[in-house]
Amino acid sequence: MTQIPPLAPEEALTAAPSGGLTASRRRRRRPSLERVLFFLLFLGLPLAVYIMFVVSPFLQSFYYSLTNWSGLSPTMEFIGLENYRRVLANEIFWKALRNNLVLLVLLPTVTIALSFALAVMVTIGGTTQGGIRGIRGSSVYRVVSFFPYAIPAVIVGILFNFVYHPSGGLLNGVLNLVARPLGLTVSTAWLGDPRVALLALAAAIVWAFVGFYMVLFVAAISSISSEVLEAARLDGAGRLRIAVQIVAPMVRDSVSTALVYMGILALDAFTFASVMTPNGGTDNSTRVVSQLLYQTGFQQGRFGEANAMGVIMALVTMLVAILVLALGRGRKESR
Repeated sequence: MTQIPPLAPEEALTAAPSGGLTASRRRRRRPSLERVLFFLLFLGLPLAVYIMFVVSPFLQSFYYSLTNWSGLSPTMEFIGLENYRRVLANEIFWKALRNNLVLLVLLPTVTIALSFALAVMVTIGGTTQGGIRGIRGSSVYRVVSFFPYAIPAVIVGILFNFVYHPSGGLLNGVLNLVARPLGLTVSTAWLGDPRVALLALAAAIVWAFVGFYMVLFVAAISSISSEVLEAARLDGAGRLRIAVQIVAPMVRDSVSTALVYMGILALDAFTFASVMTPNGGTDNSTRVVSQLLYQTGFQQGRFGEANAMGVIMALVTMLVAILVLALGRGRKESR
């Protein structure tokens, strides 16, 4: 038999599997300076800013919630969970939290429903003849609907204080135009009546934000292919069916985003509540936790207890956001 001569070292290196050589080179390769700078600039810097302005204040707030700090004194005493015990034993806190939870149900539901309906009208709610289009004058409606969002929340609160005024307010004036011919007079104190005060506060917030979310849904609906909508119309689907069964599932991500932001707003509502009802309304009917937190810390000098309220509301807000995103993702995967 003919004996095959052994390969030279250079030839043996050449004959080695290319995959092993490539993997060895990758293991030996060190990150370049450009790669390190890229990660430091686009990952390290944002992470440092997030830790400094989000994580660090939250940890500080949690620490202060375990002390009896007054907000001004240079010294403080560690008292453990005493502030949390006081907060949980405070009836006003539970009433304020209940008001926040009511707003959590009302604001996202009403705002998103109205915004989606308006967005459908100005995008696909037009005539069924010809292509898919919105109602006549839709561009004007977009600008007019977005205008309340451009007004600062403080101005919106002051404006609705005049609208809800019991004697010279716009709302009672309009209602009296209908009631007086029937021999009736409307003089309701909308922000003073505990039965309707929270609903009046919610109506002002809805008016301020419905235009913004309408624009958000308009952008999402505009990204839907016109062929899909025209095919549904050819199959005999009306405007309502197209909006509910085709458009709504295709803009689910935008709806989930709107739910999270409106939920966070509902759990805050500090500006509107403080401007429209500075004292929390009759029998604390419109007091929210953020308003109670501000009064406890800055007016009564109990910053430790106020921080405990803030920590509780931060956890509730994170829980709501996680639930909304998890439900949206679960429905998306099930489809």
